[in-house]
Amino acid sequence: MAMQPIQRKASIKDVAAAAGVSLGTVSNVLNRPDRVSETTRARVEDAMAQLGFIRNESARQLRAGHSRTVAYVMLDVANPFFTDVAQGIEDVAHERDLSVILCASRNDAEREQRHLRHLQQQQVHGILITPVEPTSPLLDEIARTTPLVIVDRTRGDDAFSTAAADDVDGGRLAVEHLLDLGHSSIAYIGGPKTLGQVRDRHDGARMACEEAGAGEDALVEITTSALGFADGRAAGERLAGMPRRRRPTAAFCANDLVALGLLQHAILTGWRVPEDLAIVGFDDIDFAAAAAVPLTSVRQPRAALGRAAAELLLDEANDADQPHRQLNFTPELVARASTGF
Repeated sequence: MAMQPIQRKASIKDVAAAAGVSLGTVSNVLNRPDRVSETTRARVEDAMAQLGFIRNESARQLRAGHSRTVAYVMLDVANPFFTDVAQGIEDVAHERDLSVILCASRNDAEREQRHLRHLQQQQVHGILITPVEPTSPLLDEIARTTPLVIVDRTRGDDAFSTAAADDVDGGRLAVEHLLDLGHSSIAYIGGPKTLGQVRDRHDGARMACEEAGAGEDALVEITTSALGFADGRAAGERLAGMPRRRRPTAAFCANDLVALGLLQHAILTGWRVPEDLAIVGFDDIDFAAAAAVPLTSVRQPRAALGRAAAELLLDEANDADQPHRQLNFTPELVARASTGF
């Protein structure tokens, strides 16, 4: 069957002619409908519907100097934590009649840079980012032309608005919980120390040990190449390879994906959780409570974090004089069966 030729798109001139109004009236219906009478607006909208008129958003963006789109550059699309944050961002964008572009850096600074350059060229309304490195000079450069808010990270200054949970406090809560249960040897399983959240959660864990008067060997560091499910399983193999007398009796993982991978390895190995190994994760993603052994985790308000960040961004995008604000959310320990609750 022969393909049908693509029909010419109806133009604003076609709409004006069909509705019997001026080009200016059609423009007002599209951009300032409050300036047009209800009767005239209905006639123009009916003409648009009959002609199949589709607004040229690219042209509108060119005239306005920015789009009706915001972007979120997340670290890892495979981690449900970031998709939950994105949901909060999308909810705010929907309420403001905006669209959201989602990008993933995969913890790769070069990939992040390409995303930021493309978004800047597209003149998006604003950028939300969970950066590979919050102090990157590129963020300062981008922010000179495009509103930018940092999500789930802090910078230690007021150069940007930020929305983040207190990772240090979260790490402290996790290890305090394990120490209170009587564990004297706790593995800290985290990804590369180049990741700010890995460093901060480790600092909180170390702080809890110091405050409790635990020995220097109370915290056993196990570094993984990343923060995924497979990395948790690999950490489990390393624990299994330790002599039993030296093996930690508990583990605090830098996120829930690592903790769930460790939990799976423990079950397949025949370890009892929490009797042989108690496990605490971080983020409290939905899968944590649904695990074979429900996972104790440090909860972050994921969607609320995204909402707050998006609201900060739109406030700044709509008012260049808006001062930067740093929102700090308090994490909460949610105890479940993986630590004996």
